[in-house]
Amino acid sequence: MSQQEHSIAISHASLTLTASLHLPEPAQGKEGSDSGFPLVVICHGFIGSRIGVNRLFVRAARQMAENGYAVLRFDYAGCGESTGSYGAEGLRSMVQQTKTVLDYARTIPQVDPKRISLLGHSLGGATAVLTASKDPRIQELILWAPVAHPYQDIADIVGKPLVQQALQQGTADYLSYTLHDIFFTSLQQEQPLFACQQVDGDVLILHGSADEVISTDYCFLYDKMMKQRQRGTVEKEVIFGADHTFSQLAHQDLLIERTSQWLKDRVKKAADWNHWTI
Repeated sequence: MSQQEHSIAISHASLTLTASLHLPEPAQGKEGSDSGFPLVVICHGFIGSRIGVNRLFVRAARQMAENGYAVLRFDYAGCGESTGSYGAEGLRSMVQQTKTVLDYARTIPQVDPKRISLLGHSLGGATAVLTASKDPRIQELILWAPVAHPYQDIADIVGKPLVQQALQQGTADYLSYTLHDIFFTSLQQEQPLFACQQVDGDVLILHGSADEVISTDYCFLYDKMMKQRQRGTVEKEVIFGADHTFSQLAHQDLLIERTSQWLKDRVKKAADWNHWTI
């Protein structure tokens, strides 16, 4: 395999975020430049990890690295191998953690700091939108089955009684994760659909038609909101038959293929326009 993989630790406040960095071999990189390789940072979803369900993020990262992209996938606090308690923080903390990872990414010698894309799945998609709306360093945004209404969507997953328990008693247990009241109040306060107006750059939205967790309608909602921006293009595609985690191999392959091709198109677009001045 013509790439390198490294395990790294990123400090965020008193926490340690565990991450995996994929780097193409310099001789093999197809999209690299004298300034370094373009980078994709992957944001996982609710109580997920940088591995992804059915190793989705591992497969995606390795394929992107084969195509000449550096990829950084990380665990949010309290998930995977990172320290901390996931449910003790809110969505705003996840945005701050993502920014810390971006700070680190810009120091990687092999990475071009001016060519950074953010990829988010599910709740990670909402986090990616909120981060991109506040951080101009993000050049492209990729959303896989993104959450659009954080509080309602997560409440539907964990159940309304559990949410009420957390809000009334301070904490509630969900699959061994202790979710605090601050976690749910934070979800109520954040509206990623409204944040779309502040997102610059091009956007890709991919969603499965058989998503049983997050409504496929959100693909069209995000597309509509992104098209109202002053700058940046948006493309969407519904992958027929795919579920929320793209669990079938054919759906995974199509998801990764579409994403990789879109990224390549962005590189070509930038190269073509580089010869024009206004």
